[in-house]
Amino acid sequence: MSALRRVLRRIEHDSDLDRVAGPLAELLPAVFRRHPVADVLRGSWLGHPAHPAVVLAPAGIWIASAVLDCLPGQGTAARRLIGVGLLTVPAAVATGLAEYTTLNTSQRRTAVVHVSANTLAACCYLLSHRLRGRDRQWAGRLLGMVGLAAVGLGGLLGGHLSYVQGAGVRG
Repeated sequence: MSALRRVLRRIEHDSDLDRVAGPLAELLPAVFRRHPVADVLRGSWLGHPAHPAVVLAPAGIWIASAVLDCLPGQGTAARRLIGVGLLTVPAAVATGLAEYTTLNTSQRRTAVVHVSANTLAACCYLLSHRLRGRDRQWAGRLLGMVGLAAVGLGGLLGGHLSYVQGAGVRG
């Protein structure tokens, strides 16, 4: 077993994560029971979870901003893309939290770390956007790259949730 797989397995079995995962698991079903959009957020209309498709928006947009950061004279365009990516975050969060209500204990532990990585990414991009607006391009680019690394980690954890732990699999 690779070192990365050992780390992912450790996350699944880390009961310390239950301090966050447990209360969230108790709160969210109550919140989503009161909202008729819960089934829409979970992707019932698609036949599978909506979250994996929805998260492509911020991730793809931020990847495009990183490409623009590599091109001369594209800082303004990169900043605009970062802003658009930030506007898509609430949909990714809403679909993810709706899906969280269907997870078992080990999946919730992984999901808490997944949420943490993606929260870090969104915070990095928010700060990057602000710094770029204050003509601090290099600091903004650096935070964008840290944010992109966090997006990658979040994606890795999301993939593990789906493909290894079977989250969202409906049979």
